[in-house]
Amino acid sequence: MSVGTDAGLLAPTWAGTPAAAEVTDEAWLQAMLDAEVALARAQYAVGLTPAAAVRAIASVARADRLDLVALAHAARAAANPVVALVTAFTEVVAAKDPAAAEYVHRGSTSQDILDSAAMLVARRVLGLVAVDLERTGAALAALADAHRHTVLAGRTLAQHAVPTTFGLKAAGWLQLVGDALVRVRAVASALPAQLGGAAGTLAAYREYALLDRGQGGDPVGDEGGVELLRPFAEALGLAEPVLPWHTVRTPVAEVGAVLQLVTGALGKFALDVQTLSRTEIGEVSEPAATGRGASSAMPQKRNPALATLIVSAARQVPAHALVLAQCLLAEDERPAGAWHAEWQPLREALRLAGGAAHTAVELAEGLVVHPERMLANLGLTGGALVTERLTVVLAPAFGKVRAKKLLTAASAEAAGTGRPLAEVLAQHPELSAVFTPARLSALLDPAQYTGAADALVDRALDRFAELDEKGGSR
Repeated sequence: MSVGTDAGLLAPTWAGTPAAAEVTDEAWLQAMLDAEVALARAQYAVGLTPAAAVRAIASVARADRLDLVALAHAARAAANPVVALVTAFTEVVAAKDPAAAEYVHRGSTSQDILDSAAMLVARRVLGLVAVDLERTGAALAALADAHRHTVLAGRTLAQHAVPTTFGLKAAGWLQLVGDALVRVRAVASALPAQLGGAAGTLAAYREYALLDRGQGGDPVGDEGGVELLRPFAEALGLAEPVLPWHTVRTPVAEVGAVLQLVTGALGKFALDVQTLSRTEIGEVSEPAATGRGASSAMPQKRNPALATLIVSAARQVPAHALVLAQCLLAEDERPAGAWHAEWQPLREALRLAGGAAHTAVELAEGLVVHPERMLANLGLTGGALVTERLTVVLAPAFGKVRAKKLLTAASAEAAGTGRPLAEVLAQHPELSAVFTPARLSALLDPAQYTGAADALVDRALDRFAELDEKGGSR
């Protein structure tokens, strides 16, 4: 029977990205083998496994020593891949050292190995995501600083509202990236190893300890296997669990939630880029590259391909995160189906979020800003963009309600006749008495009505600088 390849043909968001390489079948298999080696090392640390056995197990714990396709097919029999893996891996170890084979998977259960492997894979991908978020944040911080005085139309409910600055818009994107970065770091640092045995009691681990003691072994302590938790977690570089979490699935659900937050944050940035790069708006454009954004039918097109990849991920990850959240409903001490339902959604969410984060770096670092188009678009409403300011200025003379009615009527007249608002206001009998032409011109200048945008940009930059200092990975 032929075997296909999942290279990402239908998933350009993650195809070829660093995160994709960390979640392949080979990567998952290696993570499971890493967990088996960590278990042997932990048992050695408490006096339960000979050093020679650990060396033998570790020396052959390589994914390329096993038939991955055969393991995948054999996994159907037990509904998980670890049962077949243990059999095959034990044979490999036995060929190296028959005595060491007795110490493979000693006292363990499938879920201990696969859950620990899942946390290893998640930690590796989240590490990549964190680095990419740092780079994206740095690029957005530079945009926010460079364009703190670049005025553009603020849009609410798809319409021009009041002036803002592109620097403040970029600061908003930066805030989202910073929020995601904080949570990614927190989750990645707390991912726990899994060790519980058949029903979460560590009973087999304890029994082996007692057996070895009877045979003259010298295990450290007699806590029923609890003493294994710390060295096992340390061997994997994961957090020590308080309890086995076979049916306490918060670690996996939390990974799903943070990946949803990452893609949502980056998706907002990408969606804004898509909007602002529309032909009729043209305020930003994606960095150019050979073949990027090309159309198979229309030679003139340069589509926002990077933003499209990110938005695609942001629309998919919540569905995968939902499955992971639903798997919190795990019955008894080991679930039938809930645990099994996590694996593929977790992998998809990891590689989609990893791909989106990697793509966001290129988009943020290469984003092209067009201030001249922003300036031109400010004039589309003929000065109506700053009528909120005029309402405030006129309120002492006419009252807030009356001022708003006067300006609403003037704006409607300007829009209906195509005349500039300044001209309509200058000829209005009541309003012209309040404004001199020079005063009216100053009040209608969008650049003079950006509020505290400059100070807000500084706040966003300061906050990200603090995050950057705490991270220290760049």
